[in-house]
Amino acid sequence: MDAITMPSTTSLVTKLQQDYPEIAFAAGDEFRWSPSEATILYDPRTHDHASLLHELAHALLHHTTYTKDIELIEMERDAWSYACTQLANHYDTTISDEQIQGSLDTYRDWLHARSTCPRCKATGVQVKQRQYKCLACTTNWRVNEARVCALRRYTI
Repeated sequence: MDAITMPSTTSLVTKLQQDYPEIAFAAGDEFRWSPSEATILYDPRTHDHASLLHELAHALLHHTTYTKDIELIEMERDAWSYACTQLANHYDTTISDEQIQGSLDTYRDWLHARSTCPRCKATGVQVKQRQYKCLACTTNWRVNEARVCALRRYTI
């Protein structure tokens, strides 16, 4: 049986640099869109073309900031949708629903943890950026950014 050789992420990056010269691409330890630097970071050690196209979708959709945490999940969902419908076929890439849902699950878990009341464990609602209120016990708390670090909730 012959082995199937996948093109490297670096070869896809070369194509993307030609197609999108306004976006910079830089090797890193993770896949991430940096709107402030107009740069997509990617892990050249992987063959994760789906994540690379997902980050490109963030750039093309002009995803920069969000105020409510739920908006981040919406941006993630929109970027996966755009990557699937607009980019994957053009760049001969398959994006599995399993990968999409796995990625979205990390954000759903992140949102659930942030919105869990530190006092009674009920689910609260976001009242302003990085601040929540519990509808069950009326506790207010603020949260740190915590997308790549440990979540902290501070009762206020």
